[in-house]
Amino acid sequence: MTSSPRVFVIVPAAGRGLRLGSPQPKQYLPLAGVPVLAHTLRRLDDLGARAIAVGLAAEDPYWPELRLSLTTPLLTFTGGAERALTVLNGLATLTDQAAEDDLVFVHDAARPCVRGSDLRRLYEAALDAPDGALLARPVADTVKRGGAEGITATIDRRDLWLAQTPQVFRFGRLQAALASAVAAQALVTDEASAIERMGGRPRLVAGHQDNIKITTPEDLVLAEIYLAWQKSQQEGR
Repeated sequence: MTSSPRVFVIVPAAGRGLRLGSPQPKQYLPLAGVPVLAHTLRRLDDLGARAIAVGLAAEDPYWPELRLSLTTPLLTFTGGAERALTVLNGLATLTDQAAEDDLVFVHDAARPCVRGSDLRRLYEAALDAPDGALLARPVADTVKRGGAEGITATIDRRDLWLAQTPQVFRFGRLQAALASAVAAQALVTDEASAIERMGGRPRLVAGHQDNIKITTPEDLVLAEIYLAWQKSQQEGR
């Protein structure tokens, strides 16, 4: 009988979030009285992972002030100049613990509203998805391509999805794909695109709209509303 793969988590949290216009990185901004990153880590704690590795900026002054009470062991490492390098550093941090076929969840620090039910469905999907899996949402709006002179095309949205996180892959596969992309100086904006570059086809798992990534001040307001609604519906942890 084959044993289930172990689970590890990487949270890139070294970004500054300049679009929010705050001197404080967005992952540390208060959300319902608690830093965004604390909400995110509490959600991920329910995965029952062997470890959560958090990528921090060098000399991050905010992390030591974070008050957390988690059951999952926490590790920290220094992030890189771009996301792919940060995730590679996280994988290197976990190398002594993780096997090639273990599952690695990579989740944005600024997605504090991910549902526990979505995490569980994503895990189940990843178990039999050799190229990995990710939460995503079908595009609902009409999509236009534009240029300096205006609209150049209307895009058929029927097969279009908005990628979210977590994104989940086998440890060895993700490490090889990211290392190859970095060596080739290829543009990869998420982990799935690195796997795609190697010929893989990660599975799309339908997520929910409340799994927003905080990017603008308006997103903070929305996230607080979502958290309150989830609490009333018991949709969070």
